[in-house]
Amino acid sequence: MTSTLPADVAGSPLSGHFERLADLMHAVAEQFPDNDALITQDETLTFGMWWRAAGGAAELFAERGVTPGDVVMFLLPTSVDYAIATAGAIRAGAIPTGLNTRLGKGEISGIIDHAKPAIIVVDPKLAEKLPDPAPTGVVTRAELAERAGRGGDPALPDVSPDDPAVIVWTSGTTGLPKGAWFSHRRLKGVATKAGDMARAFDRRLSSTPFVHAGFMTRLWEQFGFVLALTVTPEPWDARKVLQTLSTQRITSAGGVPTQWVKLLQLPELDTLDLSTLRVATTSTAPASPELIEEIQRRFGVPVICRYASTEIATGTGTRVDDPPEVAFRTVGRPQEGVEVSVVADDGGPAAEGEVGRVRIRHDACMNGYWKDPVRTAETITPDGWVITGDLGRIDENGNLVLAGRKSDMYIRGGYNVYPLEVENVLSIHPKVEQVAVLGAQTPVIGEIGVAVVVPADAADPPTLEELRAWSKGYLADYKAPDELRLTDALPRNAALKVDRPALRAWLEGIRDGEGRS
Repeated sequence: MTSTLPADVAGSPLSGHFERLADLMHAVAEQFPDNDALITQDETLTFGMWWRAAGGAAELFAERGVTPGDVVMFLLPTSVDYAIATAGAIRAGAIPTGLNTRLGKGEISGIIDHAKPAIIVVDPKLAEKLPDPAPTGVVTRAELAERAGRGGDPALPDVSPDDPAVIVWTSGTTGLPKGAWFSHRRLKGVATKAGDMARAFDRRLSSTPFVHAGFMTRLWEQFGFVLALTVTPEPWDARKVLQTLSTQRITSAGGVPTQWVKLLQLPELDTLDLSTLRVATTSTAPASPELIEEIQRRFGVPVICRYASTEIATGTGTRVDDPPEVAFRTVGRPQEGVEVSVVADDGGPAAEGEVGRVRIRHDACMNGYWKDPVRTAETITPDGWVITGDLGRIDENGNLVLAGRKSDMYIRGGYNVYPLEVENVLSIHPKVEQVAVLGAQTPVIGEIGVAVVVPADAADPPTLEELRAWSKGYLADYKAPDELRLTDALPRNAALKVDRPALRAWLEGIRDGEGRS
């Protein structure tokens, strides 16, 4: 399954042809210096201001010994300072990379030891997470801000389009986080696949922390389309977000289904001017067809569901004219220039309609894992396919239907059960706020499914019988959960995904305490 690739970044308002990120940034700063680039609750940065501040940061980094090709690491929250440090590293010919502020000290120490950055830019409030003593030079956030405020105009270093441009660390769900690195050429490739998600001079509301791939791998996209990026207010507040959609004239906004539900419940939704909004996106959990239809009706825009990961940057997506059922059941078709295949355990093609390992191939996937040739070879085939950890199948219309992670699958009575399938169905039960499904050992049939549920109303939680009946209305009977556990919240890892190892340990502790095997 594949589609064609345009020759260049279609729809960009820029004049000129660029092969390196710093050259692109410079051109935007010259051609559109007064256009908004970053908007937070506290300040606004234009593209001209961003470029000048990055020059000051680059000069500071050079004074501290950074040379082209060095790694510059940040332990900073999502902020203007993070964006300036990133652009400053690029202006210096260095490789920017961020540390997720939710990681533990041991994880951070492991990443630092592996990446060996020339310097680390640190927020003082997070300094305690660094190894003691810090193994490399440290630049404080205040030092960065002071030099960025003065600006600078260092000469651009001579780097190749195939040199590393950014490193993005995975969430570490299967061990120590891995550093996916992307060249300048690969970041340009990401921008060519923006599709309906980007238009010239868009104003995008982002809920993605800057340390994630959603910011780091889309720098070319932001500059190429001259996008204004507004950071979602923290903590997330429905009323503030709705006001932001109006006052900042947002054209593209994303959120998880529960956030969209809270926005729809606000009475002022029908009184604010949201006429600039042209597209909405959902992520993390499935949105029911009814919710998608309600978003489309009340906001007057189409809803898109996308599939990507740190390693592939972009993969598939629904189209603006797809019916709501497609966005609920699938993650759409390949983006421009993307190939998708599903393979069996032996590496051969999975039978039509059967679940297998999802593979992605295009010119914007990661180049590899930073300084880790062994895991790179395990993940990228000699002919360029990235082997994901996800399971899925291709439906009759060419849409990718995800079935979960391979490590999450369990076998009940000889039948493979993919938790994501069950979670997608249970998540739209009116009494369910959040749900995760795990396999658990049991005598006779080997494994059973356990649904861990955060109820929508703690005073009226769902029963196991209700969830089993609901599941059987959509799926085979053997996929219905055999046990139900209620909880106030699902544990989350540093990437805000459900922390399945922690959840499994919690569940096993409960079941062992009850004398279950």
